[in-house]
Amino acid sequence: MKMRDEGRRINLAEVVGRGYREFWDCRLRYRVVKGGKASKKSTTAALWFIVQLMKYPKSNLLVVRNVFNTHYNSTYAQLKWAIKRLGVGDYWKATVSPLELRYLPTGQRIIFRGFDDVLKLASTTVENGYLCWVWVEEAFEIASQADFEKLDLSVPRGEIPPPLFKQTTLTFNPWNESHWLKKRFFDTKSPDVLALTTNYKCNEFLDETDLCVYTRLQIENPRRYAVAGLGEWGVSEGLVYERWEIAEFDVLSITRNESPDAWKYRHIFGLDYGYTNDPTAFIAMAVNPVDKVLYIYDEHYETRMLNDAIAAMITAKGFCKERIRVDSAEPKSNEDLRRLGITRILPARKGRDSVLNGIAKLQEYRMIVHPSCSHTAAELSSYRWKKSAEDQAQNRPEDQNNHLMDAMRYAMEDILFFRPREKHNRGRNNKMMKGVVASDFKGGWAV
Repeated sequence: MKMRDEGRRINLAEVVGRGYREFWDCRLRYRVVKGGKASKKSTTAALWFIVQLMKYPKSNLLVVRNVFNTHYNSTYAQLKWAIKRLGVGDYWKATVSPLELRYLPTGQRIIFRGFDDVLKLASTTVENGYLCWVWVEEAFEIASQADFEKLDLSVPRGEIPPPLFKQTTLTFNPWNESHWLKKRFFDTKSPDVLALTTNYKCNEFLDETDLCVYTRLQIENPRRYAVAGLGEWGVSEGLVYERWEIAEFDVLSITRNESPDAWKYRHIFGLDYGYTNDPTAFIAMAVNPVDKVLYIYDEHYETRMLNDAIAAMITAKGFCKERIRVDSAEPKSNEDLRRLGITRILPARKGRDSVLNGIAKLQEYRMIVHPSCSHTAAELSSYRWKKSAEDQAQNRPEDQNNHLMDAMRYAMEDILFFRPREKHNRGRNNKMMKGVVASDFKGGWAV
């Protein structure tokens, strides 16, 4: 594979690397790639699109994610990286408003859309050439096949003259085997589908420190390694939490005072400390103890965070005045966060069976995870009951990949007893739980 640029030849085999020849040459209607982390699926897709757009003057690309605002730091950044990697930056213009990449010699466009604006998504058009290619990144975020079919019927549409061709590319991490993507593209063989599974082993750009992470994961948590490392489907057998789903929702419309059910909800927050190997994990949830529903709408998941960075993150999210339950094992960090302006930090209660009791409480709830909370979905997909040497499930969870799971348990300590008053008492600062300290919630989500 070679690409010519003003007499300069670019060796694509060196730029792209190995493992994706079938993907690169495919002209079928659908290319579907599930893969573990660091499997190059997104970077390879980005490189392919830039090369093909420059090769075919009438082609245009629509890039789709479930939530539009997630494009900037993912697909938009990835495609700009691909342009730089190929050394063709002089030919492309990147704009933020609108979020778009334009190929200057011909005016071809890369357009970004989200499923959170279905009307705008369905009406996407281009003024030059044909909108013949679609890239659905993190396709696991698309909750239903029906939503995907709506897109598929809308774009690409109409007759596409050769040598152009219609193609939709889907890339994702396979967190759960019950997802519609498995049945639609992998369980049934179809002549118009290329379904691939890739993993980190085909990524020759990883260094020794990267590879050591997977070696350690393979030893310490084979199940997690199979999914995050090898790209195998996550399974539901033996999971601690089974009643959860990924779905789009607007937490404001659910919890604002004008909503008829707003009186049922409380916003709660949890924080689990980490540093070198373990991430600091923060979670924000709206909990309805009446109907036993829990909405997970914000998260943070990052290693090597000092306390000032944690405080800045919480403040930036608008939650610095909220009650936040944290790991009680680090009183020094808790006091440090109070000094930095996170004044309502409270240590979680720990004691005999506190983990199991916290899990039992959460198991009463149906959990809805916002698509932007991908780390929460990943942990829910792999948080399992520990097994004995005889492969028998034990009454305790594995102590791995549970940082957000711990933060969830901490946050739920503020939901103890629920005694709703009359529905007309919906003022934000009304205390409608007896035995519960309700969050006043004056942060970024408040209306």
